[in-house]
Amino acid sequence: MIDLYVWPTPNSFKISIFLEEVGMPYRVIPVDIQAGDQFKPDFLKISPNNKMPAIVDTEGPGGKSFSLFESGAILMYLAEKTGKLMPKDVAGRYRVIEWLMFQMGGIGPMLGQAHHFRQYAPEPIDYAVKRYTNEASRLYNVVDRRLGEVPYLAGDYSIADIAVFPWIRPHERQGQRLEDYPNLKRWFDAINARPAVQKGLELMKDRVRTGPMSQQAKEVMFGAMQYQKR
Repeated sequence: MIDLYVWPTPNSFKISIFLEEVGMPYRVIPVDIQAGDQFKPDFLKISPNNKMPAIVDTEGPGGKSFSLFESGAILMYLAEKTGKLMPKDVAGRYRVIEWLMFQMGGIGPMLGQAHHFRQYAPEPIDYAVKRYTNEASRLYNVVDRRLGEVPYLAGDYSIADIAVFPWIRPHERQGQRLEDYPNLKRWFDAINARPAVQKGLELMKDRVRTGPMSQQAKEVMFGAMQYQKR
């Protein structure tokens, strides 16, 4: 059994989508990042960086409980554990890994900054908005060019696609239009139509925030509480 510690965020959806794709049983354990649950000592034991998601595999290596944080590492672990959505050959495996690292090092951090400065900054900062919106456009173009060559990022559908897809869903928040990237849009629509993806996106749908973030939640996520020594 996989215990999945999550909140409905792009990185969390990566794991729920994977688990649905491979039919692996899991138990959802909510960690309310707007209330500060991510700073609780018990959670920090399995996710020292206080970020979502994290897992505990109750049947890990050697039959022992095994915890893991960082969504990219979790995807690699689960792919190896199940033997699915990761090629066995060296070339194919590293093609997946390079696009997974592209997501972890570029798509996630840069699009996350676009979200922040376009929506959550206490005052508008034109330079930051332009900087990260332009970087989002650049990254979308990288993906669009790649998908003009192959149907999926590593050739076949894999954990690389599962990693990138949830970050493209809120494209409007990043100042992007999918119509401007025809290859990416074809890929996005194909993944979005997968039944397992739709099931994975139902993760904690009753907890998805629909209105503006409260000032208290902003303080927890972006204020002094985030930077306290623990």
